[in-house]
Amino acid sequence: MAALLALSFPIAVCPNQGVRITCVHDGDTFIVDRERIRLMDIDTPEMEGQCASESRLAVRARDQLVAILNSEQFVVHRDGQDRYGRTLAVVTNSRGSVGDQLVREGLARTWSGRREPWC
Repeated sequence: MAALLALSFPIAVCPNQGVRITCVHDGDTFIVDRERIRLMDIDTPEMEGQCASESRLAVRARDQLVAILNSEQFVVHRDGQDRYGRTLAVVTNSRGSVGDQLVREGLARTWSGRREPWC
């Protein structure tokens, strides 16, 4: 099921604690109206990475996802849930897949079905 999301307020980085209504958690997970959405077509570095360079790249990926989601309307193409209860989705805007945009910018990898090291 696809849904066009046109928000009348900007999406920000999620706070470390407290209620999260609409925000970006990391480079491949964001929350809209309390629905946790995982970009299913990519993998990004972890915020608490295995090395300093992974953590730095994770911050860049998260911040770029914030910028992309705030730049224009986007569509969420839902495809089930993962084992953590997040909605799996391909998210698109006028430039195509948001995940592909992050890959092109060197901030993500195309999801291969398993996690690869970033360090």
